[in-house]
Amino acid sequence: MSFENYDPYFPDQVVVDQYLPVWANLPSYRSKPAFIWAEDGSSGSPKCSSLTYEGLNYSVHSIASQLALSFQRGDTVVILCSPGLELVEILFGCQRAGLVGVPIIPPNPTFSNDNHHHLIRVLSQTRPKVAIADRGYIANVQEYIKRSRPENPLANLLRNLVWISMESLREENVSYDKSIHSSYQGCKQDEVYLIQYTSGATGIPKPVLVTAGAAAHNVRVARKSYDLHPNSIITSWLPQYHDCGLMFLLLTIVSGATCVLTSPNAFINRPRLWLELITKFKATCTPVPSFTLPLVVKRGKASDEQRLPINLSTMKNLIIINEPIYHEAIKQFVDVFTKFGLKPSSISPSYGLAENCTFVSTAWRSRLQEVDFPIYKKLLPSAKLRYDEEDDEEEQINIYIVDEETNELVEDGFEGEIWIASSPSNASGYLHHPSLTQEIFQSRLKGSFSQQHFIRTGDRGIIKGTERFLFVTGRCSDIIKHENGFETHAHYLETAAYESCMRFLRGGCIAAFDIDGSMIAIVAEMQRSGEEDEGMLRRICEGIRGFTMKEEGIEVGLIALVKSGSIPKTTSGKIQRWLAKDRFMRGEMGVVMEMKFSEEDESLKKTLGQTLMIRQSEKRKPLLYSNL
Repeated sequence: MSFENYDPYFPDQVVVDQYLPVWANLPSYRSKPAFIWAEDGSSGSPKCSSLTYEGLNYSVHSIASQLALSFQRGDTVVILCSPGLELVEILFGCQRAGLVGVPIIPPNPTFSNDNHHHLIRVLSQTRPKVAIADRGYIANVQEYIKRSRPENPLANLLRNLVWISMESLREENVSYDKSIHSSYQGCKQDEVYLIQYTSGATGIPKPVLVTAGAAAHNVRVARKSYDLHPNSIITSWLPQYHDCGLMFLLLTIVSGATCVLTSPNAFINRPRLWLELITKFKATCTPVPSFTLPLVVKRGKASDEQRLPINLSTMKNLIIINEPIYHEAIKQFVDVFTKFGLKPSSISPSYGLAENCTFVSTAWRSRLQEVDFPIYKKLLPSAKLRYDEEDDEEEQINIYIVDEETNELVEDGFEGEIWIASSPSNASGYLHHPSLTQEIFQSRLKGSFSQQHFIRTGDRGIIKGTERFLFVTGRCSDIIKHENGFETHAHYLETAAYESCMRFLRGGCIAAFDIDGSMIAIVAEMQRSGEEDEGMLRRICEGIRGFTMKEEGIEVGLIALVKSGSIPKTTSGKIQRWLAKDRFMRGEMGVVMEMKFSEEDESLKKTLGQTLMIRQSEKRKPLLYSNL
């Protein structure tokens, strides 16, 4: 295929949807697939359907025209569609209609599994006028409303919505003027087009207001950072409703690329599917949470002779998200898949959050592909802050490390909270949360930066080396504090706990937290329960305690083994430690064994004291502004 008249920086549009008619009217792009949907087939080969740039632009126009007839600009639409090409069409259709989209994972329409709390939150906070879902889902919701009591709050919220089926929007034919010069009636640059909820990793999910212009700027920065272009082939199984999964839908259109999509459930059911899609479509870019790599190493069946042989040689950007990023997990994956063509230079550790429209930065640089990433306390960096001379300063998203208690800058080499300087990529705040918006989106540093606003990320980080690599070390809210000011990130204790007994514990399903500031607890999921006797369970608990003391110098006071599925997670696989602690304290977990270590072991106490003294030198240090 020819890509004449294409420049990655032209024609840039102020909102992402305006790229679609441009590509749809270029001869080289009309029949090019924008998105391909892949389902795992029983025959051993994925079943695929596609949506061309011309087809997507037409369906988006048709959907937008119908919605605009019934609703006013700025009305809110809750989108309850399953993952797929239809969801992509609806998302862009709402933007072109000038509506505010709120895409969420549709809960089971019977609402019988206690899975509807987020839906109640969304409907109460965003107050949508309309809901879009497929016909079957709507029929089940109407049945639920019919048999619900009048005082049922969810039923009343659902009853007040106008329900529109996804099928009716797609079946209606609307005439379309192909002229790209006609005035654009969709969301303007400064208008909110999306309400994106935070992941819920550190607290109840919050509704983030995203303008169309901020989203477009954010994906343009990401496009340049990952060196994406029309020849790029992206694969993604991430949820399409928010964060990185949604960002890559926009990033595909801005880049003029092709994106191969599948569902998270398809990946979890058979992780090898991800490798097969990379191989089949010769993918060059794929974003995955950090837990993906050890899962694929364990369950990916790379050498399955009954399936398509794996070839990862085309991969240019294997984007790793979900901080912190452990070096050992990446190394194991690279060691296993190098023989299948994977290039170590493709590893692209990255950092982002909803408050900045997702993307912030990446440690990967096309000009530094042969340079090994440094390691800090077992972690890989998520960003590189020393920019090259040819980098466009206007496209940079600047990051600073700040003492979260004094709001002073912290010297390189000392840990603090990650703050992001004001940029066109910033979201506009939280819906109906003015005080929290002020605190998080409009923070100010002490000193010479006092007039500039910053986003407080709630993440801890440290900048190391002459290249100024940023290591995301954990979350401020998950820090466990000890005597003498020493602090521990919960994920280190969780990793040590898993490594103590990988045969019986579930990786990525362990939560560490403190109880009343006096005791550290670790709650760990069992791979299976009911087959182990009490003596074995006790040995597992003692092994966790001993190995955690050996690796991290931390004395754990309580260990609980729980049934599989007990540890709450976000949709992207992040541990919700705050919720795990709450449920454990309420007795709402399926505890298999619980051990409390009340008697102090003198040898452990002595070792712990020595470790604390050694680590005192790592406390944060404010930066003197006279040196700026």
